[in-house]
Amino acid sequence: MNAGRKAKKMMQSKTKYLILTGFFILFGLSMNAQENLKKQQRESNEFIAEAQDALSENNFASAEASYRKAISKDPSNINAKYNMGNLYYGKEKSVNAEHRLKEAAEIAATKEEKHRIYHNLGNSYMQQEKYQEAVDAYKDALRNDPTDEETRYNLALAKKKLEKEGQGQDENQDENSKDDQNEDQNQDQQQKDQNKDGEGGDDQNQDQKPNDEGENEKDKKEGDENEDKQKDKGDEQQKDQGEGDKEKQQQQRPAQGQLSPQQIKSLLEAMNNEEKKVQDKINAEKAKGVKVKSEKDW
Repeated sequence: MNAGRKAKKMMQSKTKYLILTGFFILFGLSMNAQENLKKQQRESNEFIAEAQDALSENNFASAEASYRKAISKDPSNINAKYNMGNLYYGKEKSVNAEHRLKEAAEIAATKEEKHRIYHNLGNSYMQQEKYQEAVDAYKDALRNDPTDEETRYNLALAKKKLEKEGQGQDENQDENSKDDQNEDQNQDQQQKDQNKDGEGGDDQNQDQKPNDEGENEKDKKEGDENEDKQKDKGDEQQKDQGEGDKEKQQQQRPAQGQLSPQQIKSLLEAMNNEEKKVQDKINAEKAKGVKVKSEKDW
């Protein structure tokens, strides 16, 4: 009995000892972790101070390097990220500013911190002409501090810019749509004109060709008939004239070596007849070569 109780007490004592030992170990580790964290925070703040000194001397590169070191020592240092975002914004590096300010917003704990971060984030969006993002950022800032009139003014300005941008896009789309519509109408009209010209030209050629050929054939035929009539008429006149002259010559014979008046008259008439035949033939040839000029139907 006594031996069992002693063994039990010894086990309890060992358990208490182990618990106490573990507690002290954990306590020590916690103290060390806290010390290390404080050390990191202290060193981080020292780098922030170095960055601010560099900024006072307008040494942007040195300030940027110091802020990077501050963030590396203590990633939870909201001031380091916020200040670095403001540094980029001041140098119009709005994309870098946006990145750092977003990181700061993720670890912000108080409404005051969130208000300052979102306000400056909205400014960086305005610098990039990202007006919708700027509106959203300013609204987040006002949710954390509705009394800030500067943020409210910036929000109104961002909304105005966004509305103007939307109107410009609508106008461009309307102009592009009108241009496309006019171009389509012009193409349709050109196609219609081409089709109309093609159809009209074919009809005109088809109508004109048979008419021209028919008229030319008709003119040729009429010319040939006129020529034959003139020739027959001339031959008859010549025959009649010859018979008349022959009778007159038989009735009146002139003296030897002289032409009687009747012979002179007959000779002149024969010459006139020959000249008339030649002239009629010329006129018939002219009439044969003439073509009728048709009117164009536009």
